[in-house]
Amino acid sequence: MRLSTSDRLAPILVVGGALAAFPTAAGHFLGGNQVAFGGGVHFYGVGMTALAAAAAAVALTVMGARRRDGRTVLLGTAFSVMAALLSLHGIATPYFLVGMNGVVAFTGGATLPIGGAILALSAIPRFRRADGVRSLLILQASLLALIAAMGVTAFSAPDLVPSVPEARSPAALALLAVGLGFYALLAYRAFRTFMLTHRHADLLVVVGIAWLAAALPPAMLMTYMELGWWLGHGFELIGLVLVALPVALDLRRGAQSRPLAGDLATVELVRSEEEFLGSHVRALMVSLAEKDEYTEGHSRRVALRAVQVGEELGLSPLRLRELATGGLVHDIGKLSVPNSILKKPGRLSDREFDVIKRHPEIGFRMLLDLGFSKGVAQVVLDHHERLDGTGYPRGLSGPAMTLEARILAVCDVYDALVSNRVYRDAFSHESALEILREEAGTKLDRRCVVALIGVTAEERAPEAVAV
Repeated sequence: MRLSTSDRLAPILVVGGALAAFPTAAGHFLGGNQVAFGGGVHFYGVGMTALAAAAAAVALTVMGARRRDGRTVLLGTAFSVMAALLSLHGIATPYFLVGMNGVVAFTGGATLPIGGAILALSAIPRFRRADGVRSLLILQASLLALIAAMGVTAFSAPDLVPSVPEARSPAALALLAVGLGFYALLAYRAFRTFMLTHRHADLLVVVGIAWLAAALPPAMLMTYMELGWWLGHGFELIGLVLVALPVALDLRRGAQSRPLAGDLATVELVRSEEEFLGSHVRALMVSLAEKDEYTEGHSRRVALRAVQVGEELGLSPLRLRELATGGLVHDIGKLSVPNSILKKPGRLSDREFDVIKRHPEIGFRMLLDLGFSKGVAQVVLDHHERLDGTGYPRGLSGPAMTLEARILAVCDVYDALVSNRVYRDAFSHESALEILREEAGTKLDRRCVVALIGVTAEERAPEAVAV
């Protein structure tokens, strides 16, 4: 038997949390030790970090430009800027190729905050559009030219670039706060995406962001005489690899990389159930389609509506994922209903309807046996219940129904009303909503009805404008 969702997720989160916390813990316990490494260690160590960032930058920029994917080009811009600044930081190692200069401090302090700021821009829609790729490429080239010019100027006249930010100075503390703010935003987006997708690669991005964030305090608060300052460079290298690798793998298989942008819509879980919810959900949907195409199509439409309503009501990513799964398989118990009843071209007799009414319980038991979470199985069991206790199979009343079951009940009724059936024509959208309004607060949850009306109104607004 497969493990349930919660059983599988808990150890993954524990391991991911431990990996994410490791650099911060290491810096705290070991960072204050005094060391005396030579300039060569810094020069070549930073060079490796710059090389990793440059490789990621080239790959992301080229693939993003070819696919007209503004999001990917923006990520490439962030990595290219970080690579350029890191290269200057390494070349400026005092007394290795050049003498004492301010470039090494300036670039060391600016790399992570600037990179985080550019990565954070991926959440802005205008930077993700295909028509913005050319502008992003120009921006990338301009920033690299600016950094190169700064390097040439600084090395020809070292006094032009002051050695800022000094460790623990007000400027360093300000940069630390700003930088941590950017990486906290990126970590939140990536974690939200992981809670929707449950993909290990998306969690790896969260860990990588944590390592990049852990490199910030040593850069701003310590000097090269402290071990933590050197550890920070290692954290930065590993963080760049952990963030870039999943993005590159997504691009290689022709998919968009979503964690840093955090723009994965819940409806995409329903539209691409095999990619995001697993092959077991896909297999059940295939079986349902083979049994009855109408039921399979109805299940997809209800699931799409349900997650839209769930987002409108502010459900967490984990609950939205379970609602998407439950919506897709809410009628899976109908696999046991004879075709003579399921596809009967007319109204059902009382005996036949009694057979139909058993499908929630059958689906509940089936999903638990297959290892689905209790939350998913519960919403399948309760999607025909009503607030006033007139539903089935258990005749629950309002307080006993979860919000997910209430959402699914409303969306199930709406889709059934606006669909053509063998025994009646479809109701119009307006007539269906009027029926929902009449039952709101008695049979159906009023909040869910209002949310569904809002979702459908937003969809139909462009049609009204076009007319």
